[in-house]
Amino acid sequence: MTKYYAILVAGGSGNRMQSAVAKQFLLLNDRPVIMHTIEAFYRCGMSPQIFVVLNKHQHFYWAELCSIHHFKIPHQVIEGGAQRFHSVKNGLDAITDEGIVAVHDAVRPLVSPELISRCYHEAEKSGNCVAYVKPTDSIRKINPEGGSTAVNRNDFVMIQTPQTFRVSQLKQCYQTPYVPEFTDDASVAEYNGVSIQLIEGERENLKITYPEDLVVAAILLKKRGY
Repeated sequence: MTKYYAILVAGGSGNRMQSAVAKQFLLLNDRPVIMHTIEAFYRCGMSPQIFVVLNKHQHFYWAELCSIHHFKIPHQVIEGGAQRFHSVKNGLDAITDEGIVAVHDAVRPLVSPELISRCYHEAEKSGNCVAYVKPTDSIRKINPEGGSTAVNRNDFVMIQTPQTFRVSQLKQCYQTPYVPEFTDDASVAEYNGVSIQLIEGERENLKITYPEDLVVAAILLKKRGY
């Protein structure tokens, strides 16, 4: 029987949120953002083993938050690294068996259990699966010499998480030394010759980055009845 895993990467700070509190811990409808994210994976129906990757200095604070909010969903806390790349690698190192692993931004709390399940199933079939949405705005490319050039937005997609892979495949890719161009798991895998399979994601699967994102997320959660 296939085993499923989830690595929730929570290394962000509160800088762009203009907050002293790391954005994964900011309250969203009376609970920290990351708790909503963990719950989405818990409810996906695949019973994944959940790993939460946090800066080592945040482990005690997170334990306090779990106690305050009576948060009981099983998960294992892993020490984060200097970059997202190293945090994911630490999460992968904690997985000892083969299976399917989804890597997800902890600050994407509105991901639906349905999308998570679709990503697991597609990765099980195709080897990997990366969620995306199509851009709705016009796009221009900034030229090195200055100025910009219009490009066809139909030639581009915006990448989300979950990014889902066979465990052995992603572990092998993460043996590569880190370079700054590794912005997500798909870029690491592609660098190692893996062909990336795309699956359409969800508009509501937004990443909490700026203060207004938290406002929108609260409205969307209330619409869902949470």
